[in-house]
Amino acid sequence: MKKTGIVFALIGACLMLAPNLAQAQATRTWISGVGDDVNPCSRTAPCKTFAGAISKTAAGGEIDTLDPGGFGAVTVTKAMTLADEGAGEAGILVAGTNGITVNCATDPNCSVVIRGLVIDGGPVGSNSLNGIRFVAGRSLTIENCAIRNFTGGAPNGYGVSFQPSASQTHYLTIAHTTINQSGAIGSNNGAGVLVQPSGSAVVNASIVNDVITQNNIGVRADGSNLTGGGITVNVSDSAVTNNANAGVASVSTNTNPVTVIVSNSQVTGNGVGLNANGTNKTVLRVGYSTVSFNSGGGYKQQNAAIISSYGNNIFSDNGADTGTLSTSPGLQ
Repeated sequence: MKKTGIVFALIGACLMLAPNLAQAQATRTWISGVGDDVNPCSRTAPCKTFAGAISKTAAGGEIDTLDPGGFGAVTVTKAMTLADEGAGEAGILVAGTNGITVNCATDPNCSVVIRGLVIDGGPVGSNSLNGIRFVAGRSLTIENCAIRNFTGGAPNGYGVSFQPSASQTHYLTIAHTTINQSGAIGSNNGAGVLVQPSGSAVVNASIVNDVITQNNIGVRADGSNLTGGGITVNVSDSAVTNNANAGVASVSTNTNPVTVIVSNSQVTGNGVGLNANGTNKTVLRVGYSTVSFNSGGGYKQQNAAIISSYGNNIFSDNGADTGTLSTSPGLQ
């Protein structure tokens, strides 16, 4: 009788624990074009969307795609990796909204990685907002992605919008990614990449081995909303081409530092190649790069902003330049 009682007690305990086990979050989950969000998101029972899988994935975990598909818009509120590892095109196709929103408001150390995805704002007239919008967290890494067709009106229209406000250092890395056809072409709105923190936020951004083309502006670093902090953006080994207004822009309306460094890159076929507008704390430096065939000038320097060359660039076949191109500190 005692043994029977023990057996029944163990069975009862297991039944009580079963709901909690069923709700446990996994470190790695899976999604599939033929999955279902009621599934546990395991490899053999995948979910269908990123939004369906994210609640079943532990903080710091990873959601992987099993096959090609359209996996829907998602808001990320915890450390997470969203990845396609070559299973075919893993797409997020949206209309009138953001593709991916990163808003880790309760976790200042949140790091989000987005790898191998195609994020598409849809056909002309969809007026989709932003491909990836970063609001809060520590870092965002974008690798091997394609981001296109985000043409929503102000304050939207960015392939990548990086706009944190917390008083800490934030990191943005975009590598081996193509960003095109973002911003309202023909207006002054939108860009391939916007770095625009506010408050006392500090941003360090690296844009490496990317193609940023056919947007309103290619890369825009804007310190106008800062009351402290500052921005540093490095654009290297990239092609910033055929953007309607500016290729690379460093702008601000205050004295917080905004520094953009362009190296080993092509800045060609834009309205203006390099544009700096602000105080003497608004700086754009260029080295080992080609700046050519920009119809509105290779550079446009306004007010006390600084555009400087390391003296090892090619400037050719541009329209009329504006302002002064100064000399950067010597090579060491």
